[in-house]
Amino acid sequence: MRMDKNLYIPLAILVAGGLVAGALFMSRGDKPADTGSLTGTETNASLDNVRPIDETDHILGNPDADIIIVEYSDTECPFCKQFHNTMHQIMDQYGADGKVAWVYRHFPIPQLHPNAPKQAEALECAARIGGNDAFWKYTDRVYEITPSNNGLDMALLPQIAAEIGLDKVAFEGCLNNGTTKERVDADALNAVEVGGRGTPTSVLITKSGKKALIPGAYPYQNMVTIIEEALDQI
Repeated sequence: MRMDKNLYIPLAILVAGGLVAGALFMSRGDKPADTGSLTGTETNASLDNVRPIDETDHILGNPDADIIIVEYSDTECPFCKQFHNTMHQIMDQYGADGKVAWVYRHFPIPQLHPNAPKQAEALECAARIGGNDAFWKYTDRVYEITPSNNGLDMALLPQIAAEIGLDKVAFEGCLNNGTTKERVDADALNAVEVGGRGTPTSVLITKSGKKALIPGAYPYQNMVTIIEEALDQI
């Protein structure tokens, strides 16, 4: 069945994935993620509000892929850490032949993870200094070493930059000056505008412009099912 507007994702997928995806609201024990201070316009959320992908975005894979997954993520969210690994698996399977590309955007939730906004700025500083490849190397390393839930030692941020070959002094200058904060804030606002209420929030976009919200850290096999369903509808 082909849909005229947003992609149809079978109920069975949502039910199965939702058991894990529901955890996106549960970053600390039984306390739901609070996004109330990010915006007051959640009722106007729409997938049509996804900011168009452009040269400033961080893209892994072919920008002209059949499917692009735009992820809005928080580096200190444990479910984002899990989903980061899942997305790398997805790219290993679907990225090489141009079926899927991955766009990373920022959605730090300071109410739960006070250090996440500055970490997001650090990711942007890596991109500003070293380009797209440096962004992904830096981001991968942050997710690799953070224990999540605001557990990453912030003193490690410049060290990670040096580890991946960036100019540490230039990186520290970028981070200390807050030069990338505006971009982080814009990403976070856009996440809420598309319907994000927790992390990770992703939007699947097909080449023909159909969109589907992926609200949470769906496991690898669920993501495969969703992607295959979307590919069948292109």
